[in-house]
Amino acid sequence: MIQKELGRTGILIPELGIGTWNYHAGPLILRKGLDLGALFIDTAESYGTEPVVGDALRGIRDRVFLATKVSPKNFRSNDLRRSADRSLQRLGTDRIDLLQLHEPNPSIPIEETMGAMADLVDRGKVRFIGVSNFSLAQLQEAQKALHKYPIVSNQVRYNPIDRRIEKDLLGYCQSNGITIIAYSPLARGLGHIRDHDPNGVIESLVKETGKTAAQIILNWCVSKEAVVAVPGSNSGEHILDNCGASGWRLSQEQFALLDRKILHRERTRFEMFVKRHTPGALRALAVRAIDYLPRSLRRRLI
Repeated sequence: MIQKELGRTGILIPELGIGTWNYHAGPLILRKGLDLGALFIDTAESYGTEPVVGDALRGIRDRVFLATKVSPKNFRSNDLRRSADRSLQRLGTDRIDLLQLHEPNPSIPIEETMGAMADLVDRGKVRFIGVSNFSLAQLQEAQKALHKYPIVSNQVRYNPIDRRIEKDLLGYCQSNGITIIAYSPLARGLGHIRDHDPNGVIESLVKETGKTAAQIILNWCVSKEAVVAVPGSNSGEHILDNCGASGWRLSQEQFALLDRKILHRERTRFEMFVKRHTPGALRALAVRAIDYLPRSLRRRLI
């Protein structure tokens, strides 16, 4: 497994970790991925997976880089400290390697939130501070409010069909020593990426490289400077497949072909409004409904 530096910390982490959103397969599958070298695991208090992650880490905690997230409702100073303590208890550990703000909360002053994050580092409960789903302006505002420590990462959605961060955020992070942690690097599944591959580039690269489609897409993602990825799966077979995406690189020509031929687009302001203000349960129903639409319509919606 290829290692990359986390921000400018001098700490190396695997370029492919394990995400645990919507995970429900128990600790053994997670442990299989850890044993394969994906010694970077990402969870969140809102996922409900911190206890199973803690079970998977038993006996190997010191070998694993552990990341979790605090929910926006807990960004008040005292709430954030209590949230971190609860996460530590559920994870069965005395420290969180990377604590991330799950998404911005404009109703709470960022100075108050970052002050509490810095205090957790001072107390030895947290090693590094990150954010998630922060735009460039929000990231810069958060860093300005954090005087004592750097923000080392921003976890955002990134894959060949959703490349919004390439507009400004990716380049900024690459230039300023901030790691991009890509979630949903396989989008909502390979089928959705293939919907955006009218020329069959992915399948041609499968034949050319001998790698699987998932490995090709993940390799495209982590080949980017300062980008690591946390694909999730409830299948041991898929975790094994994902881990095989590291240790090699697409050629420059293959990489450029994917860049050019996979269709991608910006989300509209309306789509972003719906994503931000629609309850998660309704969004999940909408996502499932999209799967039944004709491919031409799916391309316009995802």
